[in-house]
Amino acid sequence: MDLAEILFALFIVVVMVVSLLSNLLVLLCFIYSTEIRKQVAGIFIMNLSFCNLLITVLNMPSTLLGIVKNQQPFGEFICQAVSFLDTFLTTNTMLSMAALSIDKWIAVVFPLSYSSKMRYKDAVIMMGYSWFHSLTFSLVSLLFSWVGYNHIYASCTLYLKEERETRKFTVLTIVFHATSFMLSLLILCFTYLKVLKVARFHCKRIDIITMQTLLLLVDIHPSVKQRCLVEQKRRRQRATKKISIFIGSFIICFAPYVTTRLIELLPFVTINYHWGIISKCLTYSKAASDPFVYSLLCQQYKKVLINIINRMLKRDLYPSSGHNSSLDTENDYCLQRGN
Repeated sequence: MDLAEILFALFIVVVMVVSLLSNLLVLLCFIYSTEIRKQVAGIFIMNLSFCNLLITVLNMPSTLLGIVKNQQPFGEFICQAVSFLDTFLTTNTMLSMAALSIDKWIAVVFPLSYSSKMRYKDAVIMMGYSWFHSLTFSLVSLLFSWVGYNHIYASCTLYLKEERETRKFTVLTIVFHATSFMLSLLILCFTYLKVLKVARFHCKRIDIITMQTLLLLVDIHPSVKQRCLVEQKRRRQRATKKISIFIGSFIICFAPYVTTRLIELLPFVTINYHWGIISKCLTYSKAASDPFVYSLLCQQYKKVLINIINRMLKRDLYPSSGHNSSLDTENDYCLQRGN
């Protein structure tokens, strides 16, 4: 192993640890909080975290072994199974993010009719489509035996073994990435930019009311006015920052890998081995960042985690007292309101 491969291996180990712990925390919150389970967005969050966990325990170790051994890490059957899951889980996570953006868009742009436009049944249907969509491409690639160990990415993933099937494989690859990555990206951009537009409109209204109030309070101290102006600026930047994180993290983590998979279809292009691994590692980093982007940094999930910790501490301090600490004290629906 050269220095680059050692760094790649260390990076995957760190991502595995962070992804495993953070996604388990998200699922723990979902299990312990009835309020989160009642929310429509909770279904999308659970599905996303579940897929990320499977990627962490199945796909990441195979790539890690592929880098360390510099060869196929498992037997042919196991590698094909891991490759099948790689296609299925990656597509499922992309579509789950798109579903989350649709949920947030409806909650922010149509708040009064949210309960009728986004019901629990609608969320289940959306997740059902996500699974069907992901399963279709995974099964097609498996039936055509386009799964196996790809040395460029040191991973068990989509792989063309016979040159005579190049045309079919090219069509599948283009359609697959167009209906997974590009479709999800278009949905993310459309929905979150609409959300940002509404957020800026509300910020502008608040700023106008604040400025009118400051003009009426002639005796107010200058430092108070300055703090109000600073808070106005932070409020405007906060909405833009959140939307940038949602869309930016998706592009940074998935775009290099998808672009590489499309470029390698050209007969005169040879993908660099190190770049192939880097692009694959970036997709894995999304599994570690998703819990923080979509849930753990929200006030609601923080409260649930604090309640879980307090409950565990009380059990340790008073093992026989039978404390029943409620975990359903959440009041902020941060997944929909953007708090």
